[in-house]
Amino acid sequence: MGCIVSLDEALRRRFVSYKREERVVFTNGVFDILHRGHVEYLTEAKALGDLLYVGLNSDASARRVKGAPRPFAREEDRAYCLASLVPVNYVIVFDADTPLDLIKALKPDVLVKGGDWKIEQIVGSEEVQAYGGKVMSLPYREGYSTTQLLETIVKGLAK
Repeated sequence: MGCIVSLDEALRRRFVSYKREERVVFTNGVFDILHRGHVEYLTEAKALGDLLYVGLNSDASARRVKGAPRPFAREEDRAYCLASLVPVNYVIVFDADTPLDLIKALKPDVLVKGGDWKIEQIVGSEEVQAYGGKVMSLPYREGYSTTQLLETIVKGLAK
């Protein structure tokens, strides 16, 4: 099982991984109502390196980014579920609207987002590319999205 860590602890672990020449991959998101698309995405992200760090929007951040009534799951629960996934090594909850400060601090070797993001839209892409890191947009998983799942639930309740 992965670990839920503070930024300070993540930086300590990042320093160790740097010394060991381990390739660090970073991604982020709200990960509200975890589904197969998330798991496949995180598995693919982890395959790009040795360690996968996941920045998780706090409840307040998720609400600002996604709007009320999101998130449906509390940050503690979302972090626990993410940390329980095989590909995830570390989960860092952040309160900002974007993970830019996390990315600048961790300096991942690879920055990854899902296929619905173009590389130039990915927060931190310029910073990561500036020090020689790689930025990738992984293929979108058609048919797997939290929005679609919520629409299906609402339609089912309306019947």
